[in-house]
Amino acid sequence: MKFQAAKIFYAAFLVVGSLAHAGGVSVTAVSFRNLPGWQTDNHTAALTAFTKSCDKVRSNDLVSRQEWATVCTVAKTKPDARAFFERFFQPVLIENGGRTLFTGYYEPEIIGSRHKQGKFQYPIYRRPPEVKPGRKWKTRAQIESGLLRGRGLELAWLADPVENFFLHIQGSGRLKLVEGGVMRVGFNGKNGHKYRSVGKAMVRMGIMSPHKVSAQRIKAWVRRNPVNGRKLLQVNPSFVFFKELKNLSPNDGPLGALRVPVTAGRTLAVDPRYTPLGAPVWIVKNGPNPMQRLMVAQDVGSAIKGAQRADIFYGSGKEAGRIAGQTKSVGRMYTLLPIETARRLIPEG
Repeated sequence: MKFQAAKIFYAAFLVVGSLAHAGGVSVTAVSFRNLPGWQTDNHTAALTAFTKSCDKVRSNDLVSRQEWATVCTVAKTKPDARAFFERFFQPVLIENGGRTLFTGYYEPEIIGSRHKQGKFQYPIYRRPPEVKPGRKWKTRAQIESGLLRGRGLELAWLADPVENFFLHIQGSGRLKLVEGGVMRVGFNGKNGHKYRSVGKAMVRMGIMSPHKVSAQRIKAWVRRNPVNGRKLLQVNPSFVFFKELKNLSPNDGPLGALRVPVTAGRTLAVDPRYTPLGAPVWIVKNGPNPMQRLMVAQDVGSAIKGAQRADIFYGSGKEAGRIAGQTKSVGRMYTLLPIETARRLIPEG
């Protein structure tokens, strides 16, 4: 789930330090001139996104405090962006046998209410105090049966159960309140059950063919089939709890795993076992809406697993949601590591 700020992800480099020696994982140095489209990107936009989170990265055995502090300090002086990345970083291709896959995510904008009234009958909840990180609690089906009713944990109410479900998938959203104003909500824990893909379940059940699965088609089918649709959504036992985010400006994106606002078109959700959080990442995305761009690994996701797996943040609202829901593309991603880190990671010769 995107926008998770769980402490386990703050160790930004986790197991990457052993990648060069791990079975099934390869790390290959690549020159900047061999990155397709590198010369024509807006490196300044990437540098702006990078500086938002560079001092949030925690050093460990892989990246020394001095190495990261150096690149962060220089970044904040607003240097020539392209020259900065080329001088202080080494692109590497990290692979673990899986194919490259890019998907997309966004921040929904949904009509909501602070109170249960009229058509607003579907709550999003604050986290119950008995729910603990890493421990399994009740399933989605059990929670939606009314398990939390009467405890005062309702944060807001939505009119559409389908939008409620997809808010859980995205992990953050903007609620346009009928009382006036906007409520920003973000991830505040989950019930400990692994995410299960509703789209894959539909394929297994023969409801939809693999090449037709998209968020828009799932929403349309569930709305046409409300009874069976609810049962289908409950195939995913994972359930997300929210909190109100009060210190974000209207122009900010939602908070990512490094607790800084993510940036549309520049933030990437990655698997931090392979891609360090905070690192720049060059992506080459093929297919519809192709993209060759320098992104920043500032977020994570429950379904983002593998060295060549990433989720692109497209922004807020319906258009961003449309693009994100249709994104399922192959390509390549290259991680930019501080030069000294890369030298230790990839033995010469």
